Parts: sequence; structure tokens; C-alpha cells
Amino acid sequence: MNFSAYDTEGFYDELFEGPQRPRPSSVPLVSRIDAMADGELLRRQQAAEAALMQMGITFTVYGDQEGTERIFPFDVIPRIVEASDWNFIERGLKQRIRALNLFIDDVYHDQRIVRDGIVPADLIRSSSGFRPECVGLDPPRGVWCHITGTDLVRDGDGKWYVLEDNLRCPSGVSYVLENREVLKHTFPVAFDTLRVRPVVDYPHRLLDMLESLVPAIENPRVCVLTPGVYNSAYFEHSFLAQQMGVELVEGRDLVVCDGQVMMRSTTGFQRVDVIYRRIDDDFLDPQVFRSDSMLGVPGIMDVYRAGRVALANAPGTGVADDKAVYAYVPQMVQYYLREEILLPNVPTWVCWEQKQKEHVLANLDKLVVKAVNQSGGYGMLIGPHATPEQRETFRGLIRERPRDYIAQPTLSLSRAPVIVDDHFEGRHVDLRPYILYGNEVSVIPGGLTRVALRKGSLVVNSSQGGGSKDTWVLSDEPFAGQQQQ
Repeated sequence: MNFSAYDTEGFYDELFEGPQRPRPSSVPLVSRIDAMADGELLRRQQAAEAALMQMGITFTVYGDQEGTERIFPFDVIPRIVEASDWNFIERGLKQRIRALNLFIDDVYHDQRIVRDGIVPADLIRSSSGFRPECVGLDPPRGVWCHITGTDLVRDGDGKWYVLEDNLRCPSGVSYVLENREVLKHTFPVAFDTLRVRPVVDYPHRLLDMLESLVPAIENPRVCVLTPGVYNSAYFEHSFLAQQMGVELVEGRDLVVCDGQVMMRSTTGFQRVDVIYRRIDDDFLDPQVFRSDSMLGVPGIMDVYRAGRVALANAPGTGVADDKAVYAYVPQMVQYYLREEILLPNVPTWVCWEQKQKEHVLANLDKLVVKAVNQSGGYGMLIGPHATPEQRETFRGLIRERPRDYIAQPTLSLSRAPVIVDDHFEGRHVDLRPYILYGNEVSVIPGGLTRVALRKGSLVVNSSQGGGSKDTWVLSDEPFAGQQQQ
């Protein structure tokens, strides 16, 4: 099994420049795979899958009739990101997160960006992520979005774009860590030769960031708040808590007492200083948000407002990952930072503006339409692949609720080779790097490469049949054996 018959089919390929022409950074990996004995790569793929299954790396598909728990599909061929690409991505993500954080803080305070006519007031008021209950909140250091997962895609010309921002409870980083653990044993020689940047310190960096939210407390007590075992990302919640060496708790394990958040333990109540919450705003505090929530902690928002507990991410951050608000991020960067955006958005039409809506309705066969408050590949129409009936359904939805939809061109997403039976085929990929914001903004070198495993599909979400790859970000130093220029 080798790459001799691999066809890029005219797409931008992450490993190959053209037929039998690997990119310079990919040569050590491609050469190693081509030199393997027959059946060896498939055995390594099977060994990797067995290792991930033994680790129990699962996710939940809600409403799936075949069973909710699934092993996350994994392809053993890593995706390689060159140092120059990564350095640009890192600068662009840091710029974007700073601007988004300033926007969130402005939204819940003076709303200068609204008064100055940059972002429409109606857009914020109508966002399901905007929480009036958070007006006037002052999180530690003015940081709202402590953990962000930003989805990037590369177009056919090799240019990077931001597809969307995930600032509430971004998931997937556990797969990054476990994929790496498997891959560095699968291709050890290529891994060492290419000097792949490490990701193993993410839990340590995450804990440092969480502890930085309460600088006045020595050895603060941190916990991870999960909705429970039936949540789709429960594996990740328990994994991160274990890796950080902190408690994994549910709402029933916490109580507000004497103005503090306390955790029940076998030795009595213990004060909690920082909560990495993996539950949505709606369910966080039944006294403030949804009164029927059984997942949250009654009174926790009062403690938060008083500065006696830190929450990551801060409540209310969802206003900045509304897909309609996303369309205004370039203007935010210009407004708050006085800079041009480095990582551009995918061109976006917001259907609540009449002229843009008319353009979308006239071009449904060419565009991707997305519901602004849905994720996981749901609520989406890929116009060129849709039936006339599906396009008519979306036409009606857009006319009925224009605020709830945006549209984007159908990009020629980059591809990467995956193993299909006994040969390689190209599949479309995206990339979700993870950004931490505490004392400073830092980006984990790599991220979750998601793969649309269905042939021809542009949908990479795991709930829609997608899988993942390890992401190898290369060091600035030349890899072993490469000549210095």
C-alpha cells in the first residue's frame, strides 16, 4: 500500500503538491509509508483504533437509533502544518480572540460598537447567546472567553479562512491529546525527524490559566462542572479533570453556602475557587436562567458577581459565536484594535438584511446556508448537493425567520489522504485550534483536524459521519536531514 496511485483530483492537498509529488515537509512521512511492507500500514491503523477503543474515547450522537455511544473514527495518516503556516495562524487567532473578548465586554457594558454604528443593536438583542442577566458583569481581568475553539478551513488557493468561532463550551481537545499519544508510537521515526511541536502540556497550561483567574488565592481549588454521563462530551470532561488532577463534579455536588460555592466531599464541604464549566448558560443557575434546570447550582451567579468564584468561560460569551454576529468580526478587529484582520472570515451573507437575503434566495443552488444557533452539522443546507425539495424547504425557513440564517459560498475545502480499504483517497478537512486566555493569549500548536470521511462530503462533524486525524505542527527548525539554506 503506497501513494503511487493517489490522486489529488485538482484539490489543494495537505500532503501532496500533485501526483507523486509530496510537499517538502511531507517527504519523511510519505517515504516511510511507501517503504512499508504490504499490510503493515493497515495493521498500524487497526492497532491505533484498538488503542483508542481501549482508552474509551467515545462521543454521543443524540437521537441515533443505532446506539448513542460511538468510538470517534480516526485516520492514522497525520495532517502536517508547516511552521510558516502555523506562525501566521497563531498571530491571526490571537488577534481575533482579543477583538472578540473586547466585543463581549463592550456588549455587556457601554455598547460603544453599537452606538458608533458598527454592529446593529437589533443583531445583539435578537441573539440567543446574549444574556441580559450578564450586563455589568466584570470577570477577572476583563477576560470572558478563556477557552476557545476556532474552526479554520483552507480554500483551493491554499488561503486560510475562519469558518466559525466556538466560545461557549468548545469540545474536542481530548481527541487532540489522545490522537497524539497514539500517532507518536505509530510513526516514531517520522515524528522525530520532522520535529513535531508537542501538545502534551495542554492540561498543565489549562490548569495554569484557570488558577490565574484567582491570583490572590494560593493553591486555588479548581473543578470541572459537567452535565453528567449522558452529555456527548462527557469523556472529555472526565479526561481533562483527570489530566489536571482536579475534581469532576455535577451540579448536585455543589452548593452555595455563606456567599461561597462549596463542594460536597467525604470530609465535608470544601470551598471551590474556579469552575471550568462544561454546561450551557441556560442550565448554570436556575435562579437566574432556566428555572427548570436540574444541572446547575442555585445562587452561583450571585457568588460570581461578588467575585468569590471564577467561571470559565464567563456566562454570556455565546453572543460572540452567533453565526450572524460572526459576519462582523472583521469590523470588530478594525474597531477595537485598529488593525486589519489577518485571518479573514469566509464571505458571509446575513439573511436579515433584505438585499443580502434576496441574493441568498436567488442563489440557493450555489451557497451553503446555516442556522445561526445550531452546530454539529445540523440545520445546514449545502446548495449544490441538495435536492430541489430541500432548497424549497430552506427558502421557506429563510423567509419566515431571516435572522436565523446566514449563507456562504461553497468553498473548495482542502483535502488530505485517508485509508479507504486497501488504498488512499482524498477527503476534505478542517482544523480546530484551541486558544487559552488568562494572563495572556496562547494557542496550542495543532488542534483537531476533522475529516469528512464520506466521499465527496464537506461536513466534517462527528455527528454527521466525520472523523479525525492527528495534526503535526512542525518546528521552525529544519527537520533532521534537511539542508540549511
